[in-house]
Amino acid sequence: MPETQQKHGEIIISVENLEHSYKDFKAVDGISFSVKKGEIFSFLGPNGAGKSTAINILITLLAKQKGTASVAGFDVTRDPQKVRESIGIVFQDITLDRDMTVWEILEFHGRLYNMPFEQRRKRIEELLNLVELAAKRDERTKHLSGGMKRRLEIARGLMTRPKVLFLDEPTIGLDPQTRLRMWEYIKGVNSEGTTIFLTTHYMDEADQLSDRISIIDHGRIVISGKPWELKNTLGRDLIYLETNNNEAAVRFLKDLPSIRNMKVKSKGFVLMVNEDGSKVLPLIIDTLRNAGIEISTINLKKPSMDDVFVFYTGREIRDEGHAKTSFRRAGGR
Repeated sequence: MPETQQKHGEIIISVENLEHSYKDFKAVDGISFSVKKGEIFSFLGPNGAGKSTAINILITLLAKQKGTASVAGFDVTRDPQKVRESIGIVFQDITLDRDMTVWEILEFHGRLYNMPFEQRRKRIEELLNLVELAAKRDERTKHLSGGMKRRLEIARGLMTRPKVLFLDEPTIGLDPQTRLRMWEYIKGVNSEGTTIFLTTHYMDEADQLSDRISIIDHGRIVISGKPWELKNTLGRDLIYLETNNNEAAVRFLKDLPSIRNMKVKSKGFVLMVNEDGSKVLPLIIDTLRNAGIEISTINLKKPSMDDVFVFYTGREIRDEGHAKTSFRRAGGR
C-alpha cells in the first residue's frame, strides 16, 4: 500500500520490552515496536502467538506487568482513561446485543461516551453510510449476517472518532467475498485519518492492508517491515525443486552466485535467488544434469507473505489458526 500524505512519521503507539505471563506461560516475551500516526499496522501470527495479549494491554483491558507502552501519548498504566478515550475497539468475538437494532447500538454507544444529541445523530448517519447499513438501521442485530455484524462493530468503534482503531481478527469466520468487502471498509476508515492496529493470522489480509507488519510467534517479534520489504528479504524469486537426490542437489547448487539462501522442505527444497528466476533456471538445470541428478518437479514463483512467515518461524499458519512444523532451514539452523 503506498504511503499517503497523512503518514508523516509521528509515533502514536510505542511499546518497549513488553512482557506478560499467565503463571508459568510467557505469552508476550519482551516485544518492542512502534506504530506511526495514520498507518495500518498489523500483528501477523497464529493463534496463541501473543497478539491478543499485547492488544489487550494496549487497550487497558489487561494490566501491564513489565516494560512500557503508550497509546496516543498516554501511558497505559498511568493514564488508562485517556487511552480509552483515544481508541476504538473491534474484538475478535461479536459483542453486540442481539435484541437491539443497528441504530440503538450506535445510539447507546454515543450516550455512553456523553456525546451531545446533535453530534451523536450526525455521526450515526455518517457511519451507517460508511459501512453501508443505512437500510438496516431498524433491524435487530440477531437478524444481521456475520459481515453486517462486523461492519456494525466497526461503526460502533468509530463513534467517538478515535485516534486509533484496534481490530482483533476482524474478518475471522467471514466468507472470502465478505472479507474483501471488509478490507475496503478498513481502508476507507484509514483514509479518513484513523490509525489502524490490526491483528490477523491471514497472510493475504496482512499483505494487502498493511503499511507495516510485525510477525509475532511464541510471544516474540521475529521480523518487522513493509510487506514488500519482508518479501524482498527472501530474494527476487523462489525456485522450488524436487529431485532424485535432494541432498546432493543442494550441495551442487548452494554456491551458485545468484542464490541468496536455501531451505529444505519435506519433499524438496527452495532456492531464493537475487535475480530474475527465469534466467537462473537454465543454469540450475544444467548444473544438476551435469551432476547426474534428475529433476522431478520445478516451480518458479514470487515470494509471498506465507513464504516470509515460514522462513522466519519454521511454521505454516493454517486457515483455522493452527501452526505446524513444515521445514528446516538448510544447514540445520
